[in-house]
Amino acid sequence: MRVVGLISGTSVDGIDVALADLDVSGDEVVLVPLGHSAHPYPDDLRRELLAVLPPSATSVEQVTRLDTRVGQAFAEAAATLADGAELVASLGQTVFHWVGDGRALGSLQLGQPAWIAERTGLPVVADLRARDIAAGGHGAPLAGTLDALWLRDLAPAVALNIGGIANVTVVRPDGVQAFDTGPGNALLDLAAHEVTHGAQHSDLDGAIAARGRVHPQLLDRLLAEPYYAAPPPKSTGKELFHAGYLRAAREGLDVGDEDLLATLTELTAVTIARACAGVTTVIVSGGGADNPSLMRALAAHLPGTRLATSDEFGLPREAKEAYLTALLGWLTWRGVPANLPAATGARGPRLLGSITPGAHALSMPAPHPVTVTRLRVAPHPDQPIGVPDAPS
Repeated sequence: MRVVGLISGTSVDGIDVALADLDVSGDEVVLVPLGHSAHPYPDDLRRELLAVLPPSATSVEQVTRLDTRVGQAFAEAAATLADGAELVASLGQTVFHWVGDGRALGSLQLGQPAWIAERTGLPVVADLRARDIAAGGHGAPLAGTLDALWLRDLAPAVALNIGGIANVTVVRPDGVQAFDTGPGNALLDLAAHEVTHGAQHSDLDGAIAARGRVHPQLLDRLLAEPYYAAPPPKSTGKELFHAGYLRAAREGLDVGDEDLLATLTELTAVTIARACAGVTTVIVSGGGADNPSLMRALAAHLPGTRLATSDEFGLPREAKEAYLTALLGWLTWRGVPANLPAATGARGPRLLGSITPGAHALSMPAPHPVTVTRLRVAPHPDQPIGVPDAPS
């Protein structure tokens, strides 16, 4: 079955879309990546989305307009890869992730799926976090579902995605944990925008950080954030790590522009490394994988650990989460629970999402009768993928 996966991450820079062929044999899912692309948001839409993120005030009118505009943008992105597809899955654009006293209480993703169904004629699985939250989980990171199946035979290993927020799936022979480690690029992007006076949305190639030095007092203040010491399952977002948070941390300190970026790079590396201690392989995806300064800092904190990108294991690092979304939608379509309770903290396995019909009446297959325990990424016949051997 060919499934289109759609997501816009916490960096709010645009929509990632991927087309996957998914099949199941016994307890194994086979995923063949068929192609992917990135679709930047129009500048005005990105500005409006950033303007409603916490701690900013907003209105129901603004949220309604954005739900429509994001849905239309997702619909156009989906249409680019929808030929021959049978299903679309959308994780939408997260604008608020409500966590109180260590519990997730709700999560809002914009991008009305009816626009996607209308544009493509295909059924759409969306709103994928809500059921896990209703069952006591965090609804995030849902990447644990793919990673636990994919890395089962590589344990101990970590799948690391560095987007606006960084998250890990720690796969060990005796179990799996998945959680948000803290800011990936979120604070770095804010700082880069500030120090370049709006000329850059990020620290391109880590160049600004590379010219700076870590400010020890600022780093100590940042590492004192209680979130880092909280045990998993846990999740976070820009509700915590926003511009006001960064201003408060710098209060009374004299921190140069380049030193600020160097310190925030170190913060991201340290908090990720703590989550990866004791594993032999860390497989990196997301925009942070393309930041040399961040990857050098991470390597310095994980001596003896192999750092690889997900490309080496068959999933393009820039599209891994879009392929994850396709998998989540397909699991729901096949009647297979798509959450990982050990990762999210939910009371048990749950079918995820809501389904918006396409141009025709729904005709869903019978639920798959076997528990899925592994995922194999298979190369497209026209795009050979070299998958390395598991570490010894």
